[in-house]
Amino acid sequence: MLDWLILVPLAAIILLNLPWSDFIRRRAAVLAALLAAAQAAMVVAAPSEWVSRASILAQTLHLHLAMTGLSRVMLLCIGLAMMAAACVTQVMFSDDFRRRANFVSLLLVSLLGMNGAVLVTDLFSLYVFIEVTSISSFVLIAFTLEKKSLEGAIKYLILSAVATVLMLGSLALLLLMAGTMDFAGIKEALASSNGALVAKLAIGGFVCGLLIKGGLVPFHGWVLGAYSASPAPASVLLAGIVTKVCGIYAMIRLATSVFPPNAAVNQVLMLLGAVSIVVGAVLALRQTDMKRLLAYSSISQVGYIVLGLGCGTPLAWAGAIFHLFNHTVFKSLLFVNSAAVERRTGTTDMSRLGQLGSAMPLTNLTSVLAALSTAGIPPLAGFWSKLLIILALWQAGVKQGQAMYFVYAAVAVLFSVVTLGYLLSLQRKVFFGKTPENLELLGAAKPSGWISTPELILAAVTLAAGLLAPLLLLTGSFLVPTGSF
Repeated sequence: MLDWLILVPLAAIILLNLPWSDFIRRRAAVLAALLAAAQAAMVVAAPSEWVSRASILAQTLHLHLAMTGLSRVMLLCIGLAMMAAACVTQVMFSDDFRRRANFVSLLLVSLLGMNGAVLVTDLFSLYVFIEVTSISSFVLIAFTLEKKSLEGAIKYLILSAVATVLMLGSLALLLLMAGTMDFAGIKEALASSNGALVAKLAIGGFVCGLLIKGGLVPFHGWVLGAYSASPAPASVLLAGIVTKVCGIYAMIRLATSVFPPNAAVNQVLMLLGAVSIVVGAVLALRQTDMKRLLAYSSISQVGYIVLGLGCGTPLAWAGAIFHLFNHTVFKSLLFVNSAAVERRTGTTDMSRLGQLGSAMPLTNLTSVLAALSTAGIPPLAGFWSKLLIILALWQAGVKQGQAMYFVYAAVAVLFSVVTLGYLLSLQRKVFFGKTPENLELLGAAKPSGWISTPELILAAVTLAAGLLAPLLLLTGSFLVPTGSF
């Protein structure tokens, strides 16, 4: 059954690129949006025992898939972000259906790659699907062939190539040690290695590659160009889910299924997470372009996730995974809103924007909700995930008697306030500021259902998740994985 999460996007790609398929190509974005929405709905309704051991892919390609609780969360995130990206594609490429269909084909390649990455049970297949996603992301960034997009794509390609070398080198070392790429086999080999240097190099190299893919400081050089210079639908997908699947999810999966506990790696992750929170927030304060500000905000918010992972307690991991889900929702929403503003005004330069609140009331409202959730304001979902991470850090500090945990908790609280500051500044400049003399609303760009639909859905999800979070906390229904680096 899980095969269809890979085979259906593959079939859709083939269908869109068959000769004389203009009827389907004109409706490519609709097809992608429906596939993504169906995936999100199916994952929510799927039985918890969902596995795919004796499947088509397992029999033909020896590709074994399995659904875990974490996979379910990731597949839901992928479905929501892909649905939003497909809807924005319909609007932003409305003039040329063939160009739009080509873009949607790349989105479907990303969908295939990300679905595969979160379902596979061996390290080499995980690497292959991450690379499929990365290659399609590179083409998506460069799709318009403009100078800025090409520059962003090249930066992404260079740093992604460095990550590829690190990951391939680590795979070779692990294969020599374990003789297999299966998660269980590698875990057994690492457990019996007694901390050998080769094992440490393999783990360190693979984690560094994932940190680059995830855009953490100091490996964040590609993020700004990729998010801000790419077409609007690509920005939604990259910021919403791609970096989480290619970097953060893979780290969580390896920590729970493969790598042995390592206190030193945990300390490094907490340090990188805290530095990313600070650097991303400080640089966001200086931005005058909406997409550039949101790009730096993404670096900062991913830092919270990594900070929770590094803390390593069950409560911290639950907060990190919940914040990963929340970040997918509110960051996708903010980039959808950015696309709506760009479509209506032709720019995302905040110095050229103002008083859009009355002209774009739904975008204004959903932007407020997303901003407040990002900053961790109750009762929205972002508040609860940040609260779990901060409480876990405080508890770990009390239990272990280390002041550094209290420092990290203070950083998390302080820079949530900073986050609120720069996002409210964005809101004021774009929706409530003075109208610049040269601002001209594009008459043809009236409110579109293709933009309004993902705005409403994502805003409803972040509001509902926030209202339901206390109930989940009381019933203990949060996903809490076991294991750490």
